[in-house]
Parts: sequence; structure tokens; C-alpha cells
Amino acid sequence: MANSRTEALQAAGVSIWFDDLSRDRIDSGSLSTLIADYSVVGVTTNPSIFAQAIGAGSGYSDAISRAAADGAGVEETVFRLMCADVADACDVFSEVYAASQGIDGRVSIEVSPELAHDADATAAQAKVLWQQVDRPNAMIKIPATREGLSANADTIAAGISVNVTLIFSVPRYREVITAYLTGLERARVAGHDLSGIHSVASFFISRVDSLVDSKLRELGTAEAHELCGQAGISGARLAYEAFEQAFSSERAAALLAHGANIQRPLWASTGVKDPSLPDTIYVSELVADNVVNTMPEQTLRAFADHGSTRGDTITANYRASDLIWNRLDGLGIDYQEVTDQLEQEGLTKFQASWSELLETVSQQLVEK
Repeated sequence: MANSRTEALQAAGVSIWFDDLSRDRIDSGSLSTLIADYSVVGVTTNPSIFAQAIGAGSGYSDAISRAAADGAGVEETVFRLMCADVADACDVFSEVYAASQGIDGRVSIEVSPELAHDADATAAQAKVLWQQVDRPNAMIKIPATREGLSANADTIAAGISVNVTLIFSVPRYREVITAYLTGLERARVAGHDLSGIHSVASFFISRVDSLVDSKLRELGTAEAHELCGQAGISGARLAYEAFEQAFSSERAAALLAHGANIQRPLWASTGVKDPSLPDTIYVSELVADNVVNTMPEQTLRAFADHGSTRGDTITANYRASDLIWNRLDGLGIDYQEVTDQLEQEGLTKFQASWSELLETVSQQLVEK
């Protein structure tokens, strides 16, 4: 039976995506259960998720044996495993994809984080992954680094759906939207059907609070204490304001008139890391039309158990969100410095997970 709390969240305009994937989730029917019981309509993955899944070993032995027999290298084997999982998950979501006319039912797979600062290599690998997964409801994840902006535009221009990841600041988010519109304009010139190209922009939440709050605790003042736990949500709300502004522009309207889709904001990193905060705060406080919230299992189950939906909790809070960041700036917490640090830390984390994943598969290949 479908959960009433997640149904209410969906009815308020939020697409619930699940931030995890493994062979076991697919084969056991767990993924199908999430669709039926928790209103889950998509999946996101990243190198850390696959490192954990493949490192656990469950369900991958036969595929690794086949790769070893074929003489496949380590990276080729890793991509075989990931693409197989994503393709099969896309099949699980095929009915959701059809029912939503391509908006949801999406499963994301990320390019190698080692390519984050190489635009051409990122765009080339995005095309290869798109062809390997070979499902219309796949999305290729590309980081929103400076070089990633160009790769995003190139990938959209090729008619490929994209999940832009590792966005921490509103200025960078505006650049992501610009890259999307540029890609759509080029896709139109190339003769692609714009209605078949979809994109989301993954704006990270809890990591912002973790860093900002650590700085606030160092200050130790009453005002600093009062501002704890507010930076992430305020930044996301200002990102949604940027989304509304961008897609009501003349440039966007011209593309939408030719069948293009909006690029929906996606709230990522929504697992609460501070135990003093409500465990569903990054869900209930970020509700509005046309958003995606990708949740780890703990957050999803917490919301299904006791989460509340109060309608739109974003658009009436733009000026209050501005005030939060103005106050943080007054305390010496620099927005650009914080978000630059978070982007680098995010890349470093994914690169470490990627290296761990390659090492795990390398060892298993040797054993075969």
C-alpha cells in the first residue's frame, strides 16, 4: 500500500528519487517496492554508491567473471557493471517513465570523476555511457565544474539527457542553466527533438550546513548559534528563485515553445548530518512545484514515518533567505569561499571512491 506521506509530498510537486542502487536492490525487487510503496520515481547514483555496492560483492561475481574471460581491463569492467545496473533499473522504471511522459522514471550514471576538469573527455565519455546504457530514461551525471559547464552544453547539444551534479552556489547554478539553454539551442540547430531532452540540476544541501555550521560553532556567539542549520536551505531557496527567473525569460520561452523541457532543480545531499536538526528538514522545507528530492534510504523512511508536507515552503522565503546569507557574511563567512571549498571536497570524495572502486574490481578480476 502506498505511503500517504510520500503521496502527499508528490502531490505537492516533488518528485521523489532514491539515492542508491545495487544489483541486489534490482534482483530482490526492493526497487520495485520503493516505487509501489514510497512513490519513488527515479534513482541517482555516484561513484561512492557503486564503490559500496560492488565492494560488498553481492550479485557481481558472475559479471566480473565474464569480464575477466573477455580480457576486459579494470575501468572497462567497472563501467560494464555500472551500465548493467543502470540499464536494468531503467527497465524497472519504464512504466513510471511512460506515465510521466519522460519527466520521471530516470536513472542517473556518472562520468568518471577523474575527468572533472577535462571538458572534451567528459563529453566524449557521456556519449559512450549513453550508448552503453541504451535506455531513453537514463541520465548522464556531469559535475558542475568550470570545465563541466562546457561538457554539459556539448552533451545536451548531442541530444543526451543530463543530471548536472555538485552544484553548491547560486552563481554557479545560474551558469548551469545557461549551459543547458545553450545546449538546447545547439540541439535545435542540429535537428534534435527538444522534447526528448531532459535535465536536472543537483543542488547540494546538507554539506553546506556541515561546513558553515562548523564555522559558526567556532565563532561561538549567540547570533552564530541562531544561524546554525539555516545556510543550506536558504541557499537552495535562492537557487529555486534563480530557476523561476531563468525559465520565465524570453530565451527560455523561445525554446519551450519548440518543445523543450525546463531543467528541474534537484535537492541532493538531503540526509541530515546534524542530530540536532529534524531528520526530514531537507525535505519538508524545500517543497515547491517542479523539484526533485533525491533521498538516501534513511531519509526516505523517516519522511514516510513522520514527515509533513505543508505545501510550498520555498517561494515565500526568498527575502528571508537573502537575509540569512547577509547575516552570515556579516559574521565573516564568505559564500564564494564556502562553495568553492565544497566543490573541491566533493570532487576529492568522488575521486577517492572511484579509486577504491577500481582497486576492488582489480582485485576481483585477479581472483577470477
